[in-house]
Amino acid sequence: MKSLKPGTDTFNSSVTSISKFGFWLLCEDVEYFIAFNDYPAFKDASVDKIFNLKFLSPKQLHWPDIDIDIELDALVNPESFPLQYKK
Repeated sequence: MKSLKPGTDTFNSSVTSISKFGFWLLCEDVEYFIAFNDYPAFKDASVDKIFNLKFLSPKQLHWPDIDIDIELDALVNPESFPLQYKK
């Protein structure tokens, strides 16, 4: 039995701009700002690594080159997600 080719992604997301403070992410017509102060693992990442993102689910983004996952709810309601990774 032959498997069919995977379909096209139904969720759209893209990094729209990067500054020294963070970057803007457009997901399904909603724009989010991801500050480097809030997500320091992105600060030293290359532009190519920041632009390489995937949807794991309709509400969860994944950056495979940096091994970072962010739920969209954490960007909307950061006070509900107080834990931060520390080295």
